[in-house]
Amino acid sequence: MINSIFEKLKDLGYTTVPEEHYQYIDIWKQWYEGHVRNFHDYFVFNGVNKVPCQKLTTGLAKQACEEWANRIANEKLAVTLEGEREQAFFDEVCRKNHFRQMINRYQELSFALGGSACVARLGGVAIDERGRAVGRAQELYLDFVAAEGIFPLSWENGRITECAFATQISKGDSVYCYLQLHILDGAGMYAIQNHIYRMENDALTETDLTEVPGFETVPDIFLTGSDLPLFVLFRPNISNNLDLSSPLGISVYANAIDQLKAADTIFDSLHMEFMLGRKRILIKPEVLKPSDDGPHYDPNEIVFTYLPEDAGNESVIQELKATLRVNEHQIGLDMALDMLAVRCGFGTGHWKLDRDGSILHTATEVISTNSGEYRTLKKHEIVLEDALISLARIILKIGNIWFGLGLKEDVEISVDFDDSIIEDQNVNFERDLKMLEAGILAPEEFRARWLNEDAETARKAISAIRKEGEKKQDDG
Repeated sequence: MINSIFEKLKDLGYTTVPEEHYQYIDIWKQWYEGHVRNFHDYFVFNGVNKVPCQKLTTGLAKQACEEWANRIANEKLAVTLEGEREQAFFDEVCRKNHFRQMINRYQELSFALGGSACVARLGGVAIDERGRAVGRAQELYLDFVAAEGIFPLSWENGRITECAFATQISKGDSVYCYLQLHILDGAGMYAIQNHIYRMENDALTETDLTEVPGFETVPDIFLTGSDLPLFVLFRPNISNNLDLSSPLGISVYANAIDQLKAADTIFDSLHMEFMLGRKRILIKPEVLKPSDDGPHYDPNEIVFTYLPEDAGNESVIQELKATLRVNEHQIGLDMALDMLAVRCGFGTGHWKLDRDGSILHTATEVISTNSGEYRTLKKHEIVLEDALISLARIILKIGNIWFGLGLKEDVEISVDFDDSIIEDQNVNFERDLKMLEAGILAPEEFRARWLNEDAETARKAISAIRKEGEKKQDDG
């Protein structure tokens, strides 16, 4: 479908990044899914036939992405806006769009495929023939798009200013590709072009929006009246060494493909070591002859292998044993896991092979601030923090333009990440509590820091608590 999207963008007068980038995404996606067609599928010639085989996978490509997403987009991630009405509107939009679940899922996909996007979409708003909104909007939706559906149209210094988003939609027996173009007009305001195509064997045929269920009221073009784009892009904070001029990101394991291959090869070899080295018992055909008491063995038992009729003077029953090279495999796999962990931004010893054959995460819960893993974590947080602040400002602007809420768009916005894996939060709490008792830390500072409140909300809460305390004293 990628080729067809490139053709449609060209027909509309737009170009995007080279098509080779989406070929990389396809490879990264296969590793994320745990099955790479030209690596895990192979043939072994046994002297007579080519026997199809399939390598086992450690699944570490997905695990690496899952661990990074869980570190920077877990339940402790908090976006704080200085203003009660602004915070309330932002929180309500996030709640209705299940933002906490979606941000974690699409951060994982960002680490896997090199990026993702969150696109704001209005619901229940009327659009006139010129593409302008009439009246108020009823809903604000946040749509998430994976890297394979993101097509930059213009960018500067790595910042994408215009972009197309493609999503696949099923309606009954038909499958469609919905193409949305966010472009700047001559006045520096954003306009959104909407196109929908029927998909047939990866070929795209444009269809009128009014003919597709659910798109009857979607306009061909929507003039947003906003100088901010209605989208934000997420990506790992890793330089794209596959295309230095591209604004798109790369997978967290884009430069660790060889290490993934090594880990899966050794892991599969360990499995084969047990498969090929298990005990075998060779038996001659006469053992098959039943006696008056019935057969001498279970004919469905797989441990037995039959000798040919013309076998020599070997014993009627022979036992074969093989020496298992478990230690050698474990040493090799541990080396491969260490190399892979380092290439994915973790430290050595991050993974190891458990006794039952599973891959375990062994790093301590608290990582050192002097480690490379800590610096990589903080580096990824920089990009996500910038994207979340941009998203919050987009939501505030939409609240003013299409909901008429009169929100302050220039409020202070902060993003708090989970630092519990970096430092002991209990120790920090006790330290701050002592500073509060000593008068070094103000009560509103303490409350704002530990309850994720803005300064104004913290001050009001402290004031209310003091008034309540004074009232109780008076009553007493």
